Amino acid sequence: MKIWAKGICWVGLIIGAAVAIGGCGGVGVHIPGATRAGITQEELVRRTQELVDSVAGGDKGPWKKYFAEDCMYFDERGTNMDKAALVKSVEGLPAGYSGSIRVVGAQSRILGDVAILSYDLDETETVFGQEEKARYHSTDTWVRRNGEWRILGGQVLRYYEDPAAGKVDAKSYKEYVGTYEITPGNAMTVSVEGEKLNMQRGNRPKGELIPEATDIFFTRGVEGRQLFRRGMDGKVDALIQRRNNEDVVWKKVR
Repeated sequence: MKIWAKGICWVGLIIGAAVAIGGCGGVGVHIPGATRAGITQEELVRRTQELVDSVAGGDKGPWKKYFAEDCMYFDERGTNMDKAALVKSVEGLPAGYSGSIRVVGAQSRILGDVAILSYDLDETETVFGQEEKARYHSTDTWVRRNGEWRILGGQVLRYYEDPAAGKVDAKSYKEYVGTYEITPGNAMTVSVEGEKLNMQRGNRPKGELIPEATDIFFTRGVEGRQLFRRGMDGKVDALIQRRNNEDVVWKKVR
């Protein structure tokens, strides 16, 4: 996901817009579709889609209309934004970029003056003719104040997806084979079976390492990377497990 002018990613902003949709305290302009008696899931989804549709062109209007003045919004990176910060960051896509986001799979719980909307966001983005896709899950909490429904809080999560597998000559796998230790007696074994490179810790089941690039591997369905470090002599001397920019180093002992 790309980062836009103010350091807020487009999708994150879109989702944030949806989150902020609901909560706005104080007196506001009445918005059709939400009666003073309540609000429907269909109307919540309509407003959320209105917000995500407004982001590409940098239209701040829906954001101002639907945000709570005291809302809390946390994007998929954990950034905490209030209404002012979120609205300020809506600047539209740069030249050469286009895209769309669909609100899908919505579920809701509506009780009295509180409504919770949970849904997926399917993003398609085109960057100078090259297409990218991403998926997010968002949950918004709407509240009714002075007869008007606004989002008071929201949180966004990004679905994990494996990176694309790279092409590496399987003959090079023998360079990684060996035993790696994090402490004496606590070992990780790397082995080759046919054209597959496997990693096994103790007596646990083996896990296949999928190549992403030279010396960089991943395990399907598991966030993070396995990196093989080389010494000054060019030989592999360690296995590094990297997740969230934190490293755990296993030194090769044989």
